Amino acid sequence: MPVTVALDGRGAERGAQAVINAARATTADGIRLRVFGDPKALADVRDLDGAELIPATDEITNADEPVAAVRSRTEASVVQAAADVAEGRAEAMVSAGPTGATMTAALFALRRMQGVRRPALALQLPVPGRGGRPLLLLDVGANTEARAVDLVQFAYLGSAFSAAVLGTDTPRVGLLSVGEEQRKGSAAVVEANARLAEADGIEFIGNVEGRDLMGQDADVIVTDGFTGNVVLKTIEGTAKAVADAVRAAARSGARAGLGGALLRPALGSLRSQLDPDTTGGAILLGLRGVAVVAHGSSGPDGIANAVRLTARAVEEWAVERTAELLERSGMTRGSMRESREPA
Repeated sequence: MPVTVALDGRGAERGAQAVINAARATTADGIRLRVFGDPKALADVRDLDGAELIPATDEITNADEPVAAVRSRTEASVVQAAADVAEGRAEAMVSAGPTGATMTAALFALRRMQGVRRPALALQLPVPGRGGRPLLLLDVGANTEARAVDLVQFAYLGSAFSAAVLGTDTPRVGLLSVGEEQRKGSAAVVEANARLAEADGIEFIGNVEGRDLMGQDADVIVTDGFTGNVVLKTIEGTAKAVADAVRAAARSGARAGLGGALLRPALGSLRSQLDPDTTGGAILLGLRGVAVVAHGSSGPDGIANAVRLTARAVEEWAVERTAELLERSGMTRGSMRESREPA
């Protein structure tokens, strides 16, 4: 059966046309969409096989306080999308609107898994040269502070998602710190290291330093949301600065221009690998449903890839498999897995 995704049709910085083009691409893939937004701006969605347009008269912006806005504005597109999943009409949600509002709406509507103290926002980092092995970083912004127990849970959440959706056999989990030694880092990191060293069900490889973040050792890297968000923005900024520097050097003279022309195919491939649109977005792990936050500046490809990511998560039973790993580890009680028979 095709997966049905609730798509927030408001909030994307590139406007309604980016949402329409993303809807066109993903319905062509066989994914069903329920799009919430302005019926006039998104009118073309009605012409797509497999897509339904639901009017949403309100929008939550970056100027709004997320919790208050989500609680009080039930007609907002992102709130309606989250409710659509909670009520069973869709199986997952995607929004390219404000991250805080999307996380809040998803948390309120979908609720946390049993035993999960704090959900984490996880993002697949584009790392050239890893030979196709995905690298997952979490938390990248859901929790500015994290206790040791949270970091341990993030490790299980990331490991389960990496195995279920990213296809990594026995994901290697690293803990971001200021040194490789077990007792290096904050009190929370030191305690988390000790707990993870004795944890069952995951492959913990110890601390990972910032200089090794883009290396080959870890498949999942765990940190608090403040550090993770700073790391993510630093990587994005560095990639842009390097790309701009290479472009400027290639235009600095006739000889450089000739070299730039020869390198253009390789540089184009590298640019594609580093493009945030390639990974689609960050997924909120630890909920009883699937919610993905696309980058606010996503184009059609980025929003489409976010929809595809949610569909893979549903198809691969990411939520249920994560809950089972948490249960086997002793970090939760009872089974979260529910029967989902094909219609």
